[in-house]
Amino acid sequence: MEDYAYVLDYLPDGRPDERKYKHESLVLALGEDELKLFELIPKRDATIMIGDRVYIGKDIDSREKIKHVKRRISWKELTHAAQSEAPYVVDDIIKKKEENFIRFYNEAHPLTKRYHMLELLPGLGSKKMEAVIEERRKGEFKSFDDLTERVPMLHKPRKLVKERILEELKKPDIKYKIWVAE
Repeated sequence: MEDYAYVLDYLPDGRPDERKYKHESLVLALGEDELKLFELIPKRDATIMIGDRVYIGKDIDSREKIKHVKRRISWKELTHAAQSEAPYVVDDIIKKKEENFIRFYNEAHPLTKRYHMLELLPGLGSKKMEAVIEERRKGEFKSFDDLTERVPMLHKPRKLVKERILEELKKPDIKYKIWVAE
């Protein structure tokens, strides 16, 4: 269950491509914890800005800007502006919740005899995977900086996480999901 979401795009007059075109404002957003994509209905006089973090949880009285969650949507249903904004929002989420994402590097395990969870990250092959596993035996990674310092051949581990999240958002039928909830 998502409590907060980040605004990817704001459509004050709704989607003009819908059959039953109503002038109902829409907010396209990305959930903070489960990274779900949403269509939200804002409150009438709310000021909505792209990049805003808005409360969408169950406590209706705490919702300052959002009236209700209309539905979950797919990547293809996002506007081009929302798709362009998504990488920046994902990057912000990773920075704010770094401990959740670094945990992946500390706890990743084999999926099959020949395939490891670390290999799900784009650009992380078997040599880099072995280096990460070898170094984490010496102790857990504390941050992305710690990971980069201890495994110098692994460049930009935060970027690898971001690329994987975006891949999971774009391909809903991907076999293994790490971060984006069903």
